[in-house]
Amino acid sequence: MAEQLKAIKGMNDILPPDSARWEWLEDTVRRLMRRYGYQNVRTPIVEPTALFVRGLGEVTDIVEKEMYSFEDSLNGDRLTLRPEGTAGVVRAMNEHNFLYEGGRRLYYIGPMFRHERPQKGRYRQFHQVGAEVLGFPGPDVDAEVILMTAALWRDLGLTVGQDVRLQLNSLGQPAERLAHREALIRHLEAHADQLDDDARRRLHSNPLRILDTKNPAMQPIVEAAPKLMDFLGEASLAHLHAVRAALDAVGVPYELNTRLVRGMDYYNLTVFEWVTDRLGAQGTVCGGGRYDGLIEQLGGKPAPAVGWGLGMERLLLLLEEVGAAPTAPAPDAYAVVLAGAPMATVLHALEGLRAHGVCVQLHPQGKDGPTSAKSQFKKADASGARFALVFGPDELAAGQVTVKPLRDGGEQLQQRLTDMAGWASGLARASAS
Repeated sequence: MAEQLKAIKGMNDILPPDSARWEWLEDTVRRLMRRYGYQNVRTPIVEPTALFVRGLGEVTDIVEKEMYSFEDSLNGDRLTLRPEGTAGVVRAMNEHNFLYEGGRRLYYIGPMFRHERPQKGRYRQFHQVGAEVLGFPGPDVDAEVILMTAALWRDLGLTVGQDVRLQLNSLGQPAERLAHREALIRHLEAHADQLDDDARRRLHSNPLRILDTKNPAMQPIVEAAPKLMDFLGEASLAHLHAVRAALDAVGVPYELNTRLVRGMDYYNLTVFEWVTDRLGAQGTVCGGGRYDGLIEQLGGKPAPAVGWGLGMERLLLLLEEVGAAPTAPAPDAYAVVLAGAPMATVLHALEGLRAHGVCVQLHPQGKDGPTSAKSQFKKADASGARFALVFGPDELAAGQVTVKPLRDGGEQLQQRLTDMAGWASGLARASAS
C-alpha cells in the first residue's frame, strides 16, 4: 500500500459540517459590505517579496521570521506567499490606476500564509477578511470602518463591550513618532541590562514594537516609557478627538490604549484592535488603522488610506465559545424511494422541487436498487430534514408523493406532482421557520 499523504502541518482542511460555518460567516460579511457600499477585490496569493519588505518594514516579525519566500525557478524572481492583504490591495490599486477617478471602498476574503508555530486559532495557512478605504483623509472614514466592525459583531451575535472590546490609539505623524522614538530609545538604553534578547535586537531598528512585548519582566520598563500621546501635535490630537466623538455619538464603547502600536510599520494616526478575554492569551480578534503613506511608499501617487483585517479562524473560535456559531443547515426534505418506484420519474420530480426553491436530498440507491425503507427513514431523520418525501410505485402511478413530517408531528399528506407550485414553497418556508 502506498504511503498516505497528509496536509502540511498548520495548513488545514475545512470539511463539513464546519465548512457550513465558514460559508455563513462569509455570507454575513458580504451582506455587511454591501450595506456600507464596499466592493470585492481579489489579488494573487503570490506577490513579489519586495512588496512586503517595502510595505511592512524589514524589521517586522512578519518579514524577518514568518514569510514563505522562494525563488522562481523560471526567472529567478523572489516571490512570497502573501502574509497579509493590505499591501497586495495597494499594489493592485497603483498598478491599475484605480484611484484615478477618486476614492475606493474595498474588501477581500482569502487565505494568507505565515511560517509560525501552529496553535489553536493560529495556523500557517489562515484566512482573513479585510476592508480597505483608499483616497479619503478624514476621521469620519476612520470612524466608519470601526463602526462597520461593530455592526459585524452584532450581525454575528457578539456583544460589543462584553464578548469583544475596542481599544483605540493614535500613532500620530512621522515627525511626531520620530521625536517619540528618540526619547524612547534613550529610556530603553538606560535599562539596557533589563531588556530581553528581542528588545535588544529591536532597540535601534524598531523600538516602538518593544512596547508591545508580552514579557512580564519587562512590563515595569514599558509602563515607565515615554508615551507617544505626549508627543502628538494639535492636528493629530484633533483627528483622534473626532474619531472618539463619532464613536461616542453612536454609543460604541472603547478604551484608550496608549501602548497599542500594531505589527506593521505602515500605520499612522488612528490604530485600533478588537480584543476578547475568551480565547486565552491571544486576545486580538480584529485590528487596523490608518496608513496614509503606504500608497506612495509602494510606488503610487500620494493618497490617504485606512482599513482593518480579522482572522476568520479566531473569529469562528470566539463564536463557538459564546454559543453564537450556527449549526450546519439541514435540507428541507429527504427523498425516500421505495422498491419499484421508477427513478427517472423521481429525479424529474426532485428537479421540479429544487426549481421551486426546495432543498431536497436524495437517498442514493445501492447496486441492486433502493435500500430498505427503514434504512432510508433512519437516514432521513439523521439528515435533520423536517420532511420525508416518500416516492412509492403506487403513489407515482397516481402522480402523487407522500409528504411525511419528521420533526413536529403533523398530518401525513398526499400531494399531486402536477400541483407542485402550490405546495413546494410551503416545504421550504416551514423548514426555514
